[in-house]
This record gives sequence, C-alpha cells and structure tokens, in this order.
Amino acid sequence: MKYLVVIVSIFYINSSKAQLSDFAHIDFTKADNTAKLHQGADLENLGLLAHQLTANLSTDVEKFRAIYFWVCHNINGDSNQHNKVDRKRKKTHGDSAAYSMWNEDYKKIAFKKLLKHKKTMCTGYAYLIKELCFLANIDCKIIDGYGRTVNSNVEELEMTNHSWNAVNLNGKWYLCDATWSSGYTIGYTFVKDYNDGYFLTDPILFAKNHFPIDQQWVLTTNVSREDFTSSPMVYGETFQHQIQSVTPSNLNTSIKKEEDLNFSFKSPKEISNNNISLVYFNSSQEQTLKIYDLKNENGYISFKTNFNHKGIYDAHLKIGKDIVATYTIEVSR
Repeated sequence: MKYLVVIVSIFYINSSKAQLSDFAHIDFTKADNTAKLHQGADLENLGLLAHQLTANLSTDVEKFRAIYFWVCHNINGDSNQHNKVDRKRKKTHGDSAAYSMWNEDYKKIAFKKLLKHKKTMCTGYAYLIKELCFLANIDCKIIDGYGRTVNSNVEELEMTNHSWNAVNLNGKWYLCDATWSSGYTIGYTFVKDYNDGYFLTDPILFAKNHFPIDQQWVLTTNVSREDFTSSPMVYGETFQHQIQSVTPSNLNTSIKKEEDLNFSFKSPKEISNNNISLVYFNSSQEQTLKIYDLKNENGYISFKTNFNHKGIYDAHLKIGKDIVATYTIEVSR
C-alpha cells in the first residue's frame, strides 16, 4: 500500500499591532541620507542599487527605510497608466477574469516603462519595493486589494484597484504604501509630496483606506469588509497626523434636528483644542459648526455637535488647516 504524505505549511502572520512606533529608538537620518546620496540613480542594475542603498546600514528596518525613501522620491506616478487601467476596469465590469488576463499582460508594459522612465502606477511602486527588498534579503510581499479615495470611493468590493506592500521586520509584518507616500496627481500632473504617514502604518489606520483581497493582510482582527466600505473618508493628511477616527463609525449617519451627535478620534500626538474644528461648505464657503463638551485626554479626543436645520451635510473634521475625515450627515425633523 502506498501512502500519500501531505506536508502542510502554516503561514503565520505576526502583526501584534505592528507600526512605526516599534522603531521609535531608531534614527532614520542615516537611511534617509543614504537614499538622498543616490538620488537619480537609474534602474538598469537593481542589484547594484539595492547594494548602494543598504550596504552601510546595520538593521533591516534601516535598510528597508532607505529602499522605501528612495523609491518614493525617485519614482513618479503616471496618471496615463492609471487612467488606462481604470477605463479597462470599468469596461470589463462584472467580468473579473477578463480584466485579470488583460491586467497581467499590461503589467509587463508597465514594468518596462518603470525601468526605463521611472514612471509607474501602484503595481509598479509595489513591484520595485519588493524587488529591491529581495535583493537586500528582506522578506517583502505585494498586497493587492482596494484603495479608497475621494475619486474611487469603494462601496462594493468587486475588482481590485490598488497595490501596496507588507514587509517582515524582526519577525513581524508591517504595512506601507509607497504610491501614496510619493505624492499625488492633479489632472495629468504628478506632484511630488512625500507623506511619511504611509510608512509602517498602524494597521487599524491603514485599513481606513486599504483593504486586501486576502484578508489576513489586514493585520488586525478589528476591521471587516463592511467596516471598510462604510467608514468615513480619510485623506493623506489623516496619515500625516496619524488620526484614527472612532465615531461616527460610518460615512453616512442619520440624526434628528438639534440631536447631539458624538465625534471622537485618537491621536498619538498632542493636539491643542484650538486646532480642532468641524466644518461644512455652503455655496463653496466654509462654515464652522459649533462643537461642545470637548474632551482631550491621553490622545483620545471627543466632542459633540448638532444641526438646527434639516438637510444633508458633508461635515469635515479638521486639525489646524487640514481635513482629516469626512462624514455625510442627514438631518431630519
């Protein structure tokens, strides 16, 4: 009798609230300066580039930082590629197999353009991060899923529209998004504007606008598919300030006129009460909503507001001049 021996490999993901604060004791100045020293280096020899970026750094997190920092500052977003993929995604709506086949072929074109012109879309950023990490002996993966922005407010998880990376450092997995760290696009123009908030981000905050196909890469048990699709809108500034909105938990909320509405959020940084505001726009003019019962203790901030008139309001939470969360409030009699 022959016996079939089945070897089962268990892929264990240790997240344990993996985030940048784990490395608060490390000064990234040397890593950042190493990346700056090789500003403008070409991509013809990725092995050489990986060596240049990491050889003089002693820890994996510093090596990864140099790779990440270099990619974010040397690769430009390509709106033409993004728009082409977006058009194809819409054209093949409901036929994910057809889109996947087309996308696999298009990736080859995109990667050639990346290596030649240093222009790409999210898959190119994630691919380059992964390849440089592989050459530096750092375990890194490309994560495909859904990215939630003002322009692509994902309400149903159908076809994926974004890619980012997970990296293993000291036995724990961390999340990062070089695409959204590198800058943003206005029309067809890419604007370089480095955002460090997407580097080794707290998984709960990261899940506010990222949701992977393989849910194990959420790296937290506190976020479901429904949480992702219904949550308030967040922005790049949210990640710069590291703001985690708590309540309202949904983008859309219904209340009655003059009923108290509770807002709360968490912040790892101290925020002055004077820098917290809630606004809406009326005929393009910013109007400030009255907030009261403001409490600000140990990084947890809460307050209340109400509305005197019925209607639908897009209420924006601001820290200083930056909008960090948006909620749609329907007020009835």
